[in-house]
Amino acid sequence: MINAEVGPMVLGSVAVVLGGSVGGLCSAGALAPYFDRVVVLERDELPADARHRRGVPQSKHPHFLLNSGRRAIGELFPGFEDELIAAGGLHLMPSMDAAYLDGEGWSARKRSAMTMIYSSRILIERVLRDKIRDVSNVELREGVAVHGLSVHDGAITGVQLSTSAGEEHIDADFVVDAMGRGSSVGDWLVAAGWPEPPVQTLDAKVTYTSRWYDLPSAEQRPSSWWWQHLVIMPTPDKGQHPAEHDFLVNFFPVEDNRVIACMGSWGHPMPRSTEAFLEAAHRVRTPLFASAMDRCAPTSQVHLTRSTGNKWRRYDRWSTPPKGLVFVGDSICAFNPFYAQGISSAASSALLLREHLSRAGSLGRKFCVEFLAEQRKLLGVPWRLAMARDQGYECAVGTEQLPEWKRRILAAVSGPAFSLIVGAAREDVVVDEHFSKVFNLDESLGRMMTNPRVLAGLVRYRIRAALGRERVPYGFDPQEEPPATDYSPAGTATTAPRTGAEV
Repeated sequence: MINAEVGPMVLGSVAVVLGGSVGGLCSAGALAPYFDRVVVLERDELPADARHRRGVPQSKHPHFLLNSGRRAIGELFPGFEDELIAAGGLHLMPSMDAAYLDGEGWSARKRSAMTMIYSSRILIERVLRDKIRDVSNVELREGVAVHGLSVHDGAITGVQLSTSAGEEHIDADFVVDAMGRGSSVGDWLVAAGWPEPPVQTLDAKVTYTSRWYDLPSAEQRPSSWWWQHLVIMPTPDKGQHPAEHDFLVNFFPVEDNRVIACMGSWGHPMPRSTEAFLEAAHRVRTPLFASAMDRCAPTSQVHLTRSTGNKWRRYDRWSTPPKGLVFVGDSICAFNPFYAQGISSAASSALLLREHLSRAGSLGRKFCVEFLAEQRKLLGVPWRLAMARDQGYECAVGTEQLPEWKRRILAAVSGPAFSLIVGAAREDVVVDEHFSKVFNLDESLGRMMTNPRVLAGLVRYRIRAALGRERVPYGFDPQEEPPATDYSPAGTATTAPRTGAEV
């Protein structure tokens, strides 16, 4: 459909994107080649630099940019990754650059297949805004409140909005809902005659709280700080222990020599005040977290978030979805943020939209049905990963809540199964590669666990562990500093490519 000489075929005059966050900006990049004009409508006034804004409260917490997401954004906006790093983003190999406390103690430091880009959410959005402002036919409109859609003969034909100047209507050939968890588009569609979409939910009562710090200079840091990222997983101990031992803790590096100290949990109340935050930090499983915070200078108050439930609006199950409308990001499928799936899923949906536009002859109902069907497959991968963990928690509620006997089985096997995979990945390059793909949403967990070579690696590791013949040590005392020794197996590559080997 795309002619190298004349460029992509224009499919319409005006496309409108509702929302100017990551999903909306990526969608604008996907639409730009196929419409004369793309208008992004954003409620907030967008800052020129990397600053927090009201519409993205979760920007105050850590955000991982998974490989699937960074690759999708890179395809939509060539040069994005280089510009993110130039702006201060950190390209790191977590297995070498992160101190990881899992199970009974610290994991060994070693090289692996996985690398990641670390940065704040606000920097990711700032670089994306810079990229989209370079696209000549995309217009960013700020301070706009969208309050309805125009519908004619089963098709979305426009957007109703208000600005400081008054009410306005924009005729549109195509609309993307990127308004996030709180999107009202579904309600507007029901009011226009569509049925209530089926909704799948599971809320595992996740709450997390964060505070920003300036790191000491490299010269002022202790010699034992070989790590840049600190991760403390919940304890496997089933006996009596402090609630803080159940916390998932991150000391997360971002640009400009800053770090986000974050504690989160499933079902526990989390500290809201600075005093409570500091007290809780001293009760987590290792003293390293609190001592690292003590060496840094705080630059924010404590930020708490509780809107973390998994929610999938199943528009794909409508037999006649609206013509000229698709959904990306949290507006269709929102995940527990602990699993870092949101940005990558939104960017991947936008890339999928571009692929469908590139071969579309028209934008009728068939286009929307086919896109929703393909998007269902894409979203199913992170959704099943989130369910595999959250369904095991006793506090979890929603349509996807398991019967108690199934929940108990899942809770009993998920932790040991995860530890088995992590342990095998330490010593088996094939298991490590597939685990990296699953973590980065490049492969489903089901596909990994039916791969004969992966299964053989897991069995081999289990036998070696039972005989005490592991090649890579683990379980170092959490009350001590994590070991700086490089325990990489012989033959492991000394450097990792930026993206090529991570696909």
